[in-house]
Amino acid sequence: MHIVLQIIPKKYLIGGTLILLGLSGLLIMSTIVAITGEFEKDSQQSEVTEVEGGGIGVGTANVSPEVMKYQPLLEKYAQKHGLDASYMPIMMALMMQESGGRGNDPMQSSESFCGSVGCISSPKLSVDKGVLHFKSVLEKAHYDLKLCLQSYNFGGGFINYVMKNGGKYTPELAISFSQLQYQKVKHTGNYHCVRPEMVPYSACYGDAKYVDAVLKYYTGTITADGKPAAPASGGSGGKSGVKVIDVGKTLIGKTRYVFGGGRSQSDINAGRFDCSSFVRWAFEQVGMNVGPMSGVTTDTLKTQGQAINPKDMKPGDVVFFDTYKIDGHVGIYVGNNQFLGCQGKTGVAIASMAKGTYFGERFNGRVKRF
Repeated sequence: MHIVLQIIPKKYLIGGTLILLGLSGLLIMSTIVAITGEFEKDSQQSEVTEVEGGGIGVGTANVSPEVMKYQPLLEKYAQKHGLDASYMPIMMALMMQESGGRGNDPMQSSESFCGSVGCISSPKLSVDKGVLHFKSVLEKAHYDLKLCLQSYNFGGGFINYVMKNGGKYTPELAISFSQLQYQKVKHTGNYHCVRPEMVPYSACYGDAKYVDAVLKYYTGTITADGKPAAPASGGSGGKSGVKVIDVGKTLIGKTRYVFGGGRSQSDINAGRFDCSSFVRWAFEQVGMNVGPMSGVTTDTLKTQGQAINPKDMKPGDVVFFDTYKIDGHVGIYVGNNQFLGCQGKTGVAIASMAKGTYFGERFNGRVKRF
């Protein structure tokens, strides 16, 4: 150290040290500013984030979260196999009955795929083959949806049986087919009545009540062509659309966005909502039930109503945006490229969805009319 002091005067050493400390401080500050900037950027992008459970089509599938997580996969394979999107809620209801979304074969499609139970051990393959089998049975059933559902359980032989006995599904034909088939296989000891009420009929082959079992997870009606349809409501476009907008506007300036809010009456009374709970609440006020308070998500909302071309949307239609995920945000269209929704920084407010705006760039073209 003495040698250093002899070569470099002490005052210069002190000055150099101070300069180095100053430069280090500037480097640290710039790093903090950069990190803070990223945090602010992230917060702006995620202000509408709702970690919510996945469809398209009409009617409502009242299913568990385990089934809901398969909705994107069901949509993917429905598109792959050319299955009309309106069957999506029925497919989800079918999975709910088959497995509740649990296990490696949630669609229970092993038998239709390879002829034996247990040959499928991949949920992805199960959904792929299950959707394909559903479409095949639907076509063979000439779009008699109840016949299709019962045949998904009984097998294709039930379709032939029905065609020889009137050509349309009836509960009585399901029971009589089960009776006949059970007489052929009861000696194996492998078949037992899944429903006690079928024991007196000896209708112990498959589940003769399968149609009712599936449809208990579906809210809607079935049209003459066998396609599901939403309950009649007059549609959210037009006069009823104006009503839902008017009632929604009454909350402007009176709410705050809370992730997961709006799913209890105390939350609603306190003005705590997120995007999907606000939409549910607004439609409930005009007499339209679009799902239970406690379970509404962007993904349950998009399974309902009629799909509308964005060019034809009207005030009161429900619009979806890809934010942190596909269909991560939802609101009610009010016209003039604006929508009413519950956003992160504003609570319930009218926001722009014009091109070049945050939501305009994230509008994905999904429009539903309830």
